[in-house]
Amino acid sequence: MKYLPKILLAGAALLAAATLRAQSLDDFRARLAVPEPAAWGRGATVTVTEHGDAAARLAQASEGEVRLRFKGYRVCIFFDNGPEARAGAEAARRLCAENYPSVPVYISYSAPYFTVTAGDCVTAEEAIVLMGRIRATFPKAFPRSEELSVADLVLKESAEPTF
Repeated sequence: MKYLPKILLAGAALLAAATLRAQSLDDFRARLAVPEPAAWGRGATVTVTEHGDAAARLAQASEGEVRLRFKGYRVCIFFDNGPEARAGAEAARRLCAENYPSVPVYISYSAPYFTVTAGDCVTAEEAIVLMGRIRATFPKAFPRSEELSVADLVLKESAEPTF
């Protein structure tokens, strides 16, 4: 129950991503209401209902300087504190970006460790799938819980998909 507001905000953020792609919410509703017999084998009707003031709340939150954060997951591909840790972290970031261009890669430093993580996964299952892909290049990769920003997910949705 305590995660319900975060889930609603994430859902509203994904709706905002649709408007970033130069489409209105009304156009989206109209497209969803049209059945696609070829795709489903039989006609279907979808009714979209917007509850409360979700769109107004999302617009208000995006205008503020506070970034909405929630618990998510990334795949750790490098973690070291040795004398060559910085160079190793940069090499791991570069290798991941070359091999998996659609996966966002992050370098962080928390004394004394350099860490390189990949992906913006909402669920642990999504992180495990990503880890399975990345393990071909990084055999010691493991999923890791981190705080993610809703803005990162909205930007990711407006770009090409991770999977």
